[in-house]
Amino acid sequence: MAQQRSARPGSTPSVTSLGDAELAATVTRLGHPPYRARQIQSWVWQKRATGFDDMTDLPVELRQTLKEALRPLGSHVMAQKQSPDGTTKLLLELEDGERVETVLIPEGERRTACLSTQVGCPVACIFCASGLDGVLRNLTAAEIAEQALHLERLLPGNERLTNIVVMGSGEPLLNEKNLGQALHWLNDAKRFGLGARRITVSTVGLPEKMRRLSELGLQIELAVSLHAPTDEIRKRIVPGARPVGEVLDAAFAYRDATGREVTFEYVLLESINDGLDHAEELARRLGGRPCLVNLIPHNPVPGVDLRAPAGPHCERFLDVLLSRGVRATLRRTKGQPIEAACGQLRRIMRPPVPVQDPP
Repeated sequence: MAQQRSARPGSTPSVTSLGDAELAATVTRLGHPPYRARQIQSWVWQKRATGFDDMTDLPVELRQTLKEALRPLGSHVMAQKQSPDGTTKLLLELEDGERVETVLIPEGERRTACLSTQVGCPVACIFCASGLDGVLRNLTAAEIAEQALHLERLLPGNERLTNIVVMGSGEPLLNEKNLGQALHWLNDAKRFGLGARRITVSTVGLPEKMRRLSELGLQIELAVSLHAPTDEIRKRIVPGARPVGEVLDAAFAYRDATGREVTFEYVLLESINDGLDHAEELARRLGGRPCLVNLIPHNPVPGVDLRAPAGPHCERFLDVLLSRGVRATLRRTKGQPIEAACGQLRRIMRPPVPVQDPP
């Protein structure tokens, strides 16, 4: 089980880790009016400040004392890679020395951040690099949210992130308390200020926790990593997976409670879940209920002996779903040359891999 992180004794807190009252109390303790806390938050969360010297509307004296009392962010960038398709991956080092990857995905006018929620992953899906070394701990709310801040700093000054997907390393709903706080901060107009409908949380399918997610009061999108139409195949792909029927019921209950669309992620694995009969069974299990199925050809992971089906076969799987009235898409892979695509994130950043032609 992932451990909750506790601050190291004597460590300097980050602005991102403090609530409104905590930050105002800190500013007051430093001898300045509490309204300065709102200015500091704006600089860190919205104006991309990298240090307190950037905060030009604060008194010089306050800027100097802040350097001793706080840090703008608790994490920092250790390494950066960019794929020929524009996808960028960052390796972040956290306060305790652990590391996590996060990804910026440009697509047309969209600028999407893919955030991680744990150092490693306990789920151990057979196709995914994130769980190869297990899980070390949950990320704090600040560590989750800061990934968006680091990624937005990569964009030109007139651009902002348009979307956030919580689909990086880890199972988000096994870190639900910190996830919930991070989502509120990312949505809060006084902090990051991204509309809830532009945020998607992905889960392997934990029914009770999916229902609790609907109680956050945020109209976020839900993506469920289904990967199979039957319990037998799903348990082969996702060890310890809950039954397909239970997962589908919880997903549609989320849709009913929030009014938000549910997406089912389906990684296509050659000779495991890619048969046209599997497509037929998936359509039957969905039973004509409104949703989106996102088909994802498997991205290669060193040490994992699995393959994606050939491109034409993926198209035929898609055609079966469409012919049965299921709204479905076939994802265009981005970031594969730098191991930034679905299922490729790790706790370390590996050397670049050769660009592979699609099958």
